[in-house]
Amino acid sequence: MDAINHEDRFEEKLTAGEFIEPKDWMPEIYRKHLIRQISQHAHSEVVGMLPEGNWITRAPSLRAKLVLLAKVQDEGGHGLYLYTAAESLGISRDELLDNLLTGKAKYSSIFNYPTLTWADIGAIGWLVDGAAIMNQVMLQRTSYGPYSRAMIRICKEESFHQRQGYEIMMRMAFGAPEQKAMAQDAMNRWWYPTLMMFGPPDRESPNSENAIKWRIKRETNDQLRQRFVNQTVRQAEYLGLTIPDAKLKWNEEKQGYDFSEPDWVEFKSVIQGNGPCNRDRLAARNKAHKEGAWVREAAAEYSKKTAAVNAA
Repeated sequence: MDAINHEDRFEEKLTAGEFIEPKDWMPEIYRKHLIRQISQHAHSEVVGMLPEGNWITRAPSLRAKLVLLAKVQDEGGHGLYLYTAAESLGISRDELLDNLLTGKAKYSSIFNYPTLTWADIGAIGWLVDGAAIMNQVMLQRTSYGPYSRAMIRICKEESFHQRQGYEIMMRMAFGAPEQKAMAQDAMNRWWYPTLMMFGPPDRESPNSENAIKWRIKRETNDQLRQRFVNQTVRQAEYLGLTIPDAKLKWNEEKQGYDFSEPDWVEFKSVIQGNGPCNRDRLAARNKAHKEGAWVREAAAEYSKKTAAVNAA
């Protein structure tokens, strides 16, 4: 009877739009789904620092360097907020990080592509962060309280990141012919990997049904992908850049653009660890984790000594 009451109360809170909090009863499958999604999100923020951090020392101006430094720092903070939200579900930070470092846990496929030119930093800000915002705005209303509250702060900062990227692309698209060509090349290489960010098509997504049912997500992968295309086409037109899709066409009936699907075989290959930078990304994170061991040890020792002093 108690289990039935717990389940009824859980469903009532979801129906009423109330948050599920860490001390509330929740189905084990709901908890595991949240751990997978939030930890994957956190890992993506931390790994996502790498392709942009690669350009901090090569930014074309002091202002660009300062802005990029601030952005990369934000991404690290986003990872912290999300790891903390995941910990409230009963999993330790050590286990979360171990899952990432051993390759057991996944992160967004987009961060396994290289940043070859400065225009790629613009494309990441405009396209990748634009797609992230599209996905994350709805997560401010996700059913799990700690996740929702983390996303409010994250979305505010991601909107800055998107504007930063679009500003870079504007400067290049309206600059010299060589700069515009570089911007177009970045668009060509990042367009389809960005569309993959929303996840597999709904017909093949194993997690979408539960995510919608539990109000973890409010929209499906395909709905978000469609909205992103609709919004981005107009932005690309303003820049004078061409989206690399011969099938892109306005569909009056659905009031949205028809567009080509990404290469889902490539998507699955990258997710499985065979992307251009998968091995480099994990190697970099493992190296940083190993070299940062002394910081963790010092912090733990300080915490113990502080606790002992306070107890005395």
